[in-house]
Amino acid sequence: MNIFTEKLKDIFFAILPVTLIVIMLRVTIVPIENKTLIMFLMGAVLIIIGLALFLVGVDIGITPLGSSLGKVIAKKNKLWFVIVAGFVLGFFISFAEPGLLVLSNQIDAITLGGISNITILFVVSLGIAIMMVVGFIRILFNLPLHIILNISYALILVLSIFTSREFIGIAFDASGSTTGVLAVPFILALSLGITGLKKDSKASEKDSFGLIAIVSVGAIITVMLLNIISPDLQLSGTLEIESFESIPIVAAFISLIPSALIESAFAFLPLIVVFIVICLVTNTFTKKEIKAILFGFLYAFLGLFLFFLGVNGGFMEVGSYIGSYLTTLSSNAYLIIVGFILGVVTILAEPAVYVLTHQIEDVTAGYVKRIAVIIALSIGVGIAVALSMLRVVVPEIQLWHYLLPGYLISLLLTFIVPKLFVGIAFDAGGVATGPMTATFILAFTHGAADAYFSADLLIDGFGMIAMVALMPIITLQILGLIYKIKTEKKVGV
Repeated sequence: MNIFTEKLKDIFFAILPVTLIVIMLRVTIVPIENKTLIMFLMGAVLIIIGLALFLVGVDIGITPLGSSLGKVIAKKNKLWFVIVAGFVLGFFISFAEPGLLVLSNQIDAITLGGISNITILFVVSLGIAIMMVVGFIRILFNLPLHIILNISYALILVLSIFTSREFIGIAFDASGSTTGVLAVPFILALSLGITGLKKDSKASEKDSFGLIAIVSVGAIITVMLLNIISPDLQLSGTLEIESFESIPIVAAFISLIPSALIESAFAFLPLIVVFIVICLVTNTFTKKEIKAILFGFLYAFLGLFLFFLGVNGGFMEVGSYIGSYLTTLSSNAYLIIVGFILGVVTILAEPAVYVLTHQIEDVTAGYVKRIAVIIALSIGVGIAVALSMLRVVVPEIQLWHYLLPGYLISLLLTFIVPKLFVGIAFDAGGVATGPMTATFILAFTHGAADAYFSADLLIDGFGMIAMVALMPIITLQILGLIYKIKTEKKVGV
């Protein structure tokens, strides 16, 4: 119960800034109806309780499961086992990620089924699974992270030449959204489980980061390949917001229960099957551990159910409305400034950021303070959302105008930044894009892209998550460069 109270407090203070900004906008420049505001606030309450329960489940069930499986993989130390385990775990952990579930539903709805949610889930999970295998092999055979990342992004650069503008945004957004509240702690635990058994402690420290960065690349590659092998796929974008105007508030939330239950069960069923199979074929877990992990699954399932209920019942609609309304004001500066502020505060609401920053402080024995990482992330993400809004209102700016120089800079930095920071930075790019980004900010962007006269919903409505994922990579590598310069000066003195 203490764990739940602690999580509840953390999530409450994380969601509070976004809630206050919506209320402030409502009393100043964005006229939100009373019923819509009440549904948003009820949605916020459900999200707070849901994420708290979900994180309790992750702590007591999913993270220990990931850590134990990592140790099993390392002990086996057989290539075929590493490949099979990496592929299966990567596929199912991606399939169950809430952020990806929300994004895939959005893509399905906006393209009117042109790209179904099942297609996105399968293709992205396949890419994550393949790169999870690559990540495991890298750790076990001490392959340099920066070399793998440079080769991977070079491949993405080549594929992007043959990929349509609509799919480039979707591919990078899918990559960002798949590393959220479930995948991040599980992957980090897996990574620590494997590296913890290595004899070289310094190498283990560096290798414990970077797995999230590698798996993120897989999603981009497979979604781009989906577009390349299906060139005849014609897409059109339409934003349809579910309206609850004609029904009472309580009835509106009750009507969402069946779909929220199905989505939650759909996400967790594969993971439970994997756990049962592992219990049957190995003696990895004691009865006490099995009981704890099952309780963890239960908490996480209930949390995910409440999260979906809150997101679909309030958050998405208000986010979309605010984005849409700001495009009607006299100056586009309102849209860009609000985007920056939302980016800054939303990153504080991402639970996965807390997982990563705590782990960074632990692994570096407190030398890299989590507050410094959080400040750098917040500023970077704020700039990323503001630049995405600028792209909506300036049709000449395309997504690759940001991504190409951004990734070139970040990849060049990998050669001069301390290797520990390379892993941290690329992992942070993945964790910065969790459920709040995939829900509220994504809906905000879709609302703006749909309403602005010169914007295209499919081209300009996607790509924001990609920007949010990119900026932390650059800002944290710069932080690492500063750390390196200071350390060298200190040694010189």
